Amino acid sequence: DDRPYIAPFQGNITELCPVGALTSYTYRFQARPWDIEQGGSVCTLCPSQCNVSFTIRDEQVKRVLDRENDAVDDGWLCDRGRYGFQAMYSQDRVMNPLRYVDGHPVPAQWAEGLEIASIGLAAAEGKVAALVGDASNEEAFILQDLIRNGLGSNDIDSRQARTIAREQRVRLDDPATQARVADIDHADVVLVLGTDPIHSAPAFDLRVRKAVRRNCAALAVATERPSALDGGATEVDRIKPGQTAGYLAGLLEQVRSGSSEGIAGLLRDSSHTVVIWGERIGRGESGPAAIESLLELAEALDLAGQEESGMIEIPDVANARGLREVGCLPDAGPGLSGLEAGRDVDAIKDGLISGDVRAIVLYGVDPLRDFPDTDGWRRALEAADFVIHFTMASTDTTEFADVVFPLESHAEKDGTITHTEGRLQRVRPAAARPGDIRGGWHVLAELAAALGHETGIHAVPEALQRITESVPFYSGLTDAEIGGRGIRWQERPAAQAWNEAVSVGGPDGTPGEVRPAGSPTDAAPADGLVLGTYRDLWANSTTDLSPALSYLIPAQRLEVSVADAERLGLSKGDEVAVKSGDTEVTAFVAIRAALPEGTCFLMEGTQQGNANVFANGRPAIVEIGKATPALEVVAGNGNGGE
Repeated sequence: DDRPYIAPFQGNITELCPVGALTSYTYRFQARPWDIEQGGSVCTLCPSQCNVSFTIRDEQVKRVLDRENDAVDDGWLCDRGRYGFQAMYSQDRVMNPLRYVDGHPVPAQWAEGLEIASIGLAAAEGKVAALVGDASNEEAFILQDLIRNGLGSNDIDSRQARTIAREQRVRLDDPATQARVADIDHADVVLVLGTDPIHSAPAFDLRVRKAVRRNCAALAVATERPSALDGGATEVDRIKPGQTAGYLAGLLEQVRSGSSEGIAGLLRDSSHTVVIWGERIGRGESGPAAIESLLELAEALDLAGQEESGMIEIPDVANARGLREVGCLPDAGPGLSGLEAGRDVDAIKDGLISGDVRAIVLYGVDPLRDFPDTDGWRRALEAADFVIHFTMASTDTTEFADVVFPLESHAEKDGTITHTEGRLQRVRPAAARPGDIRGGWHVLAELAAALGHETGIHAVPEALQRITESVPFYSGLTDAEIGGRGIRWQERPAAQAWNEAVSVGGPDGTPGEVRPAGSPTDAAPADGLVLGTYRDLWANSTTDLSPALSYLIPAQRLEVSVADAERLGLSKGDEVAVKSGDTEVTAFVAIRAALPEGTCFLMEGTQQGNANVFANGRPAIVEIGKATPALEVVAGNGNGGE
């Protein structure tokens, strides 16, 4: 019918074509079979961590194929993972160290860049922080060792926003309640809570659909925003933005009382239950209360006692589990060991503004695009005495850096990462690093040496060995054992060290604090709506820098209910101004029938009108009006109207 086929997994069609009649224009005429090599690795663009095979010609990636691993991806690969390799060869990619002079980037030699970085960090006299995102386990381990043991600071975090403390994290990661990805296939009930996998981890979306269609699993969805899985769900609950804690408390009460209604009834009758939950439910004032109810729900359902049951987290960043298990949390060292808590991500931002934190290392993160409270982060970076940015491509954040170091792509990186189910996987270099890019672990080790802190790490295997010596439940793990398919640490003998290793509580053994739920969000005024935010699959730099994906770059849109659209006189496609306090963005109206009245949603991470300008830990109340001409973004105090 002449309409284009647009879907997150359309690239699988060409890969599955048995006769080669369907081809991808990104690879057409690029190489002949005898010109290429295949290099196996893992995609690190989202928490799915799909196994991939890079097609290499002349040391460059020409194509990405799925490398089937039933335990992880079931043989599928989303289009972001398939075509995002083009970002590796973007003209915006950072190819060598840069130093900034009067706001302008100037190429630097590695020795010069490392000297500038070491002098800047030393001058901060221990008032140093680090934020970690796109990093392997080895890179993250060396960085936390540098910050803690080299510079004497515990101000390090691998999360985009404040969530929960170590005590709850340890209970969440208990092997007894951890499900495998493969457990989804055999579940009686799958509960998707606070996440839409099609955007946050697409391979999980396909896995859930398979369980429903092939194995007749009952699907329950409880999210703030309508999800792609709603259509196949047996039960769907909509949660008002910021009210997940209250919702979970109510669901827990229903389960304990033996209710046969709704989601509680499905859970009551299930003997194989998998709960897929989003890290974001732990954000904000009521986040710890939401997590506490989730933990109590797992206990009430006896997930630890059910076979092929448990919980799986969908985190905000691809290697979130690996980063925290090697020590990139402010209140937990390697192996989630207890220690004196440093500043978390929000406190680091506040510390930069106040001057209590003078220097910061940004490793594979872009706070101005990806973190809540954009204006707050802008003020924090402006106030910093010294900023080091490790990044693949130039961003708005890069402009605040004193020195910039280039990062490898996942096709060039050597190391390990840890899947959200606890599976350590091997990332292997398949393509040559362009320009003068060096391995991130190597740069960090050299930076530590320049500061007088010898890590003793001279190769990736040595870094992995140090990790296994520092993380008791990784003990004895080798590269050969990880192999080409990975291994879950929970299934190794060393997992028996978990309880002793984490010894739930603070450094003195006392339980950590669980903050109570915040007060319910105030009712929206007659002409206002409660704003929720979400991250679209395509709202990221990979899409921006990949020509094959450029048509998917999302423009900001305001999702509203039918009733609110009628009340406010809005039609599909109208350009509107969304305002809270002094902060305002423009968006195009999208009317969604499944959206509850009184709520609306904006995307995070868009190039224009990024919803992160509103977010600071609790939902904002926004007013909607017709946009004025040429209005883009008016940066206010970024406090969501509080």
